[in-house]
Amino acid sequence: MRYKITVEYDGTNLVGWQRQKDGPSAQAFLEDAVFGFSHQRTDVFGAGRTDAGVHALGQVAHFDLDMDLSEFKMRESLNALLRELQAPVAVISAEKVTDDFHARFSAVGRGYIYRILNRRGPSPLRTNRVWLVSYNLDVAAMQKGTQYLLGNHDFSSFRGAGCQALSPVKTLDKLDIERQGEEIIFTVEARSFIYHQVRNMVGSLMQVGNGTYAPEDIKRMLDAKDRAAAGISAPACGLYLNKVMY
Repeated sequence: MRYKITVEYDGTNLVGWQRQKDGPSAQAFLEDAVFGFSHQRTDVFGAGRTDAGVHALGQVAHFDLDMDLSEFKMRESLNALLRELQAPVAVISAEKVTDDFHARFSAVGRGYIYRILNRRGPSPLRTNRVWLVSYNLDVAAMQKGTQYLLGNHDFSSFRGAGCQALSPVKTLDKLDIERQGEEIIFTVEARSFIYHQVRNMVGSLMQVGNGTYAPEDIKRMLDAKDRAAAGISAPACGLYLNKVMY
């Protein structure tokens, strides 16, 4: 039986989604939880490999199990074991799917949000949840900069070191920026992204907002196809995998 689960997690103390030897991961916690009630070792495949410190509101994963449980029982069993493991991970929903479903390869799009807290003082309640930028940002200028990034481009200037993608060419379907009270929220959607693309775009646009660059400089960065030509990388703490589309 193949199960699809939607997962939320706090990435602050995780090495990322993917199982690694040097620290806890969302994938490892879920695989241990599955084993805890089923006594079966199985791989849990995620839709995206979030980095250390990155959070998820709607990560999707799947796994196969020689056990037929109701969707309610599967969700409750996993969450009970995750609580025992003191994992910063929770299963929002579980459902049975056909054998041809794959969390990663069946996906047709992924959505991220990025949160900047734009105020002078820090927020103890939002520590490790937002990027604190203490000087005022010009959201209108940042919005003008986004127009150069939408569509199909070579995003080499926003590609992180160590990226294993075969091509830096991606199609960015959505990049919205809006101020919500003290926060500036980026909503970003594409079929797929290259390594650190969202964080590097957010960092560069933040520097448009603080006056380091003009909106038109985003086009110059993009055309350069050189990471050194673009702006800084935003920290992981403000980034959330928001949804996966099928």
